Amino acid sequence: MAFLSSRLSVVVAVVLFPLLAVADVYTYTDQNGVVHFTNIRPTASQAKRFKVIMHTPPARQPRPGVVAVLPQDTDPGRLTRFDEHIREASRLYAIPEALIRAVIQVESNYDPRVVSYCGAQGLMQLMPQTGRRMGVRDPFVPRQNILGGTRYLRYLANVFRGDIVLTIAGYHAGENAVLRYRGVPPYETTQRYVPTVLRHYYHYRSQDPGT
Repeated sequence: MAFLSSRLSVVVAVVLFPLLAVADVYTYTDQNGVVHFTNIRPTASQAKRFKVIMHTPPARQPRPGVVAVLPQDTDPGRLTRFDEHIREASRLYAIPEALIRAVIQVESNYDPRVVSYCGAQGLMQLMPQTGRRMGVRDPFVPRQNILGGTRYLRYLANVFRGDIVLTIAGYHAGENAVLRYRGVPPYETTQRYVPTVLRHYYHYRSQDPGT
């Protein structure tokens, strides 16, 4: 906490990371200049001195007709199970293996059965219309999904002239949103998604610089 002023100490009563907290986060500064954080809702008598600094999004409900399936595969072997398809997609579309792996890690944790609340499907969480655009017939077939997702990354990289940040943002929010805002869209989920994918990308790249 070296960036805080010398008169300010901090008491943390809640874990603030990961960013998807389990409750709203409140803060107040007491008479001694100590900043307090808590995820416990203040009582009515305390409400005036607290302010909310982080809102928990309401529980997500699946779109009508969507049956959400969360990642369930915890077998360590899943991390290398799709290597052949990832290498093939990387060669075919000239996208770094590390980036493909990072997207798969964040999107599905390497579980090809995942379906998001909004209907994105498979390893690289392709929306049905995007999958069709990329020539994917069955998004739950790992090879098809990886090839389709990587083809979409290639398309976005072309649109954004190789800018990896905008490419990742476009993958999450859609290229039109990135073009409209002329950068990473101000969506909370996209703002979290981009650095998370980048973190995994640099991790994978450090393990194998050739990827």
